Amino acid sequence: MKYCHDCGNAVTKRIPDGDNRLRFVCDQCEMIHYQNPRIIAGCLPVFEDKVLLCNRAIEPRRGFWTLPAGFLENGETTADGALRETVEEANANAEIHELYTIFSLPHISQVYMFFRASLLDLDFYAGIESLDVKLFTESEIPWDNLAFPVINETLQHYFKDRKDDVYPVRYSEIIRPLRKPS
Repeated sequence: MKYCHDCGNAVTKRIPDGDNRLRFVCDQCEMIHYQNPRIIAGCLPVFEDKVLLCNRAIEPRRGFWTLPAGFLENGETTADGALRETVEEANANAEIHELYTIFSLPHISQVYMFFRASLLDLDFYAGIESLDVKLFTESEIPWDNLAFPVINETLQHYFKDRKDDVYPVRYSEIIRPLRKPS
């Protein structure tokens, strides 16, 4: 960040009075510009014994399979964002049951939230961000071609929890050490 989005003057990275972290602060109007983690909301859409996955048409991880999910927009709830992403990526109509998995990824400043959901019909097809959309049984899941660790973990939890039909909210932190300069 170089300029204040309020007044347009230069910003400096410093610790504001009463704070304990470096922030971008406007040199003119003193506006503090906070930078916070991004929230990714998605669905785990299920029909009978199958899960709906999308083959990514965009980077990162183009060509890999994922659950429908994306960045939460301002002014929407996490559940609304998850349903919107399910429509955008899979043109699928789903009904949310409850929050299922939450992942904190501090190394990339992201929080993922997946909701367990049921497909309302089988009238789905690939959206602009997907190459393909398919239903998979547990044995058909392309485990070696899943896009992100959070997808793998969510699916593993689901197939384990499904055996007892008990779906507790699961929280996990995925910590990656920062690379040391060489």
